[in-house]
This record gives sequence, structure tokens and C-alpha cells, in this order.
Amino acid sequence: MLCRVTTARSPSSTAASDMARLLAAVRAVVLDVSDGRGLGLVTPDVSFERELGLGSLERVELAIRAGDAFGVQLSEEAFSTADTPRQLLAFLQAQSYDAKTPVVSCTGAARAALLPGPSSVPPPADAATLVDILTYHVRTQPDRVHIVLEDDDGSAIPITYAALYRAATAVGQGLRAHGLVRGRTVAIMLPTSLGYFATFLGVLLAGGVPVPLYPPMRLDRIAEYIGRCTKILTNADAQILVTFDRAARVADIARDRVTSIEHVLAVDALLANDGRVPVQVDVEASDTALIQYTSGSTGDPKGVELTHANVVANIRAATEGCGLVPEDVVVSWLPLYHDMGLIGGWLMPFYAGVPTVIMSPLAFLSRPIRWLGALSDYRATCSVSPNFAFDLCVKRIDAATAVGLHLGQVRAVLNGSEPILPATLDRFVARFAASGLRREAIFCAYGLVENMVAVTFPPVLRAARGDRIEWAPVSAEG
Repeated sequence: MLCRVTTARSPSSTAASDMARLLAAVRAVVLDVSDGRGLGLVTPDVSFERELGLGSLERVELAIRAGDAFGVQLSEEAFSTADTPRQLLAFLQAQSYDAKTPVVSCTGAARAALLPGPSSVPPPADAATLVDILTYHVRTQPDRVHIVLEDDDGSAIPITYAALYRAATAVGQGLRAHGLVRGRTVAIMLPTSLGYFATFLGVLLAGGVPVPLYPPMRLDRIAEYIGRCTKILTNADAQILVTFDRAARVADIARDRVTSIEHVLAVDALLANDGRVPVQVDVEASDTALIQYTSGSTGDPKGVELTHANVVANIRAATEGCGLVPEDVVVSWLPLYHDMGLIGGWLMPFYAGVPTVIMSPLAFLSRPIRWLGALSDYRATCSVSPNFAFDLCVKRIDAATAVGLHLGQVRAVLNGSEPILPATLDRFVARFAASGLRREAIFCAYGLVENMVAVTFPPVLRAARGDRIEWAPVSAEG
């Protein structure tokens, strides 16, 4: 089932009035982020980042306001590539005047219908590897929906275990045909998509080691991106890089700088292989399942080598710690190259056999209501999120909209990956209490890449507790 409705057309207008309308939106955002002081002259060719000082979140805010002004929802490409009002206007006009551009909505009833009922199949308690987990679910419940992929255009695509296995097998075939050596690394430079999930598992089926990379989003910062991913590719000794069309130029440059890379492969070409021919290589619990890199925010990214035994033990413990049961549904918007999104948003429900609804980070950042709306429509019970996202929801979702959400069934929203602020929890719970949200559903956890991810969990449905520590005596006396 694919949720779609069409179509809307914006009223016609002149190029001059369009630019004036857009510049007004730019000025409003600049004034907001500068506390009314302004950050420079706003002209059609001014750089959002270099001259106006608009960072990634501010650019998303601008794209939302501009889209609202023109009656369209801007694409991910617009967020990531437009760096001047003139460039942004081109995207707005293209979407405003194309009658084929859909304004997409998926109703709560249609969303809920995509999900299977509770499974009678228990988690694979004897599984030693991620490949064991995949083959277990394919054998015991092949037609059960594992992932509902919410695309940036609002469409929702259900992916069963069998479909995921076929796609992963197709990717594995292509990798083996290009000479992938057992135990060698394959870098994955892909956005949130079926291709990402299929490539991650296809690498494992073919005996390789996946290395997730964040895909390039800002064409005006390509040099910085290439420098960072080149360090990772070199450190990982990557043999193959799997990417997508928009990243092809970046991938070729990276390959020129990394002597270990033998092939740069397009994911669509890999998925075109025949996924019905088995390709599985024997994998042991002691084999490397993943190399997860730290963010590199305080230095060069550092790789953490994780075995299948590491990964399976952690997601098994996390499943128990969250109290996942067959009736659960997980929702995640976190990036799949990040440990919290990869493990909490995908691999934990992958092990538990519960469906997970996954959308891209930009889908959430551009419209936070999509996260809480998905929790509401799918009657989801669990999710994962860093602290800042809770404040973003309070800022962007007004009280009137919050009343229409159904969040009473939410049992555990894992809040982690950055400092957790009590005031943030207070604001979030206060805003969405009318939606049924319980304070004890905010599940404050701690994790880090070096431990796979999960380290500490509180008891399920225990409200977060706070303590005050006098820092001076602690720092002076230990």
C-alpha cells in the first residue's frame, strides 16, 4: 500500500513579486536568529551561510517559511543545495507551477493499515549474528512488515522481511561480482532508503563489513565533506564505496584520494540484480559486523570495530531494557549512520521482530509534527531522540495542533546522545500532556559508540529523576 493524494497548484505571480515575497521571509528569519539586530543586507544573491550566518537548522526554518508563503513543501534537494534566495526561488517556482507536483498526505487510518498485528514469533534468542537474525525472520515470518519507510514526499512504503532479504541478496550478488573479499569493508554513503537497509545487510550476506557514512547534503561545503569522509575511508581501508547518483562526483573524488577503493557502485544498479539467488557467506559471532565512527566534532573521526557478538548482545539487552513486546511499534527519524538511529531506530526492532517506522532526519527537522504525527497515527509505543528535538517540537508545534495528537500509548521515548536538560522535559510534557503524553514515557538513557550504544537504561515507565551536584567540591575533592 502506498499512501498518496494529489495535487495542488499555487496562484500565479510575477517573478518580481515572487522574489519580494521570498526576501521578506529571509529577512524575518535573519531577524529572528539575530534577536532583531540583523546580520547583513538581504539581496537575491546573498549567501545564506557565509553572509547571513544561517546554519543548517536556520536554513530548514527558512525553507519551511518560504514553502508556506508559496503554498508548497520544498524537497530535500532544496534544503541541501540552495544557498541564495535566487537559487531557493528556482525550487519554489518549479514546485509552485508544476501541476504534477503532489501535495501528499497519508491519513492516520491509512498509516495504521500498513502495520501488521502483533507477532506470535518470539525474538531469535539463539541468534549469534545479524545474518542469523535476518534469516530467522525470513524463515518464520517472511511476509511480516518490518519497516514502514516514510518518504520525504509523505508517501509510506511497507517493507517485509522477505522483500528486504531479496534486496539485500541482490546487493550482495553485485558486491561479490565486483570482487568483495571476505572481511573487507564496504562504505555506505546513502540517505535513509530501502537502498541503505539492503546495502547494510547485503554487505553482511556477502561477507563484508559495512561502514556507514553520512551522505553529502551541502554542495557548498563539498571540500569539507570530502576531507572528512576521506579520512574515514582511509582509516577503514574500504574496498568498495556504495553511493547514489547525487553523490557520484563526491565519490569519484574520494576514490582518487583513497588508494584502497577499487569500485564506486551505484545502489540502484546493485538492486537490479536477481535477489532470488542465495549469496550468503558463513559468518561467525567473532567476525566484525560493523565499524561505527564517532562524529569527529572534537577531532578526527574514530572508528569502533564491533563484532556480531557485540551488536547482538547490545540489541538483545536493549530489547529487554525497553521491555519490547509483540504489540509495540517503533518510530525513528534519526540518521542511520549514527549509532542511536542505527541501533535504536532499526537494529533493536529488527531483533525484536516489531515494526519500525523510519523517516529521514530532514523530514523531522523541516516539520517536527511528522515525528509526533507518526507516533499518533501508527499508535506507536517507542521512539528515540536527542534532547534538542523535544525543544524543537515545543517551538514548532502549537498547543492547538498538539491536542489533535494521540500519544497516550507511548511508553518509551529514549532521550540520549547529548546532555538531557530537565527544563526541556518539563516543556515537552507540558505542551503534549493534552495529547495523552505521560512524563514517565520520557526514557532517559545513556550510550556511546564505544559500547555499541546502550549503556544504562532506567526502569520502564519510571519518570526521570534529577539530582543537584555542587560542582566545585566535586572538582576539587573528587
